[in-house]
Amino acid sequence: MNEIKQSGFESFQEFYPYYLQEHTDPTCRRLHFFGTLGLFAVLAGVFITGNLWGLLLLPVVGYGFAWVGHFFFEHNRPATFKHPWYSLAGDFVMFKDILTGRIRW
Repeated sequence: MNEIKQSGFESFQEFYPYYLQEHTDPTCRRLHFFGTLGLFAVLAGVFITGNLWGLLLLPVVGYGFAWVGHFFFEHNRPATFKHPWYSLAGDFVMFKDILTGRIRW
């Protein structure tokens, strides 16, 4: 596979193939999926209850699952460390791509 550069991305469209390259392990992708699903559940709970303290759980749920996937299954550093906004967008796009079957579960 061609090595995709890790810095200097000019757009998310340019970044996303690199993001997918960093998420080839199925368990890592599944953990990302559940972390993103958990994030949505926390947001729904905050919306339903009005308890804004629940927002403190967002990084724990979202990053917790993802980082376990990277450190224990993918064996790489999360893209969040160098590209936080593109990586966050990548999490949501990969979640959608898994839901729609574009990326294998």
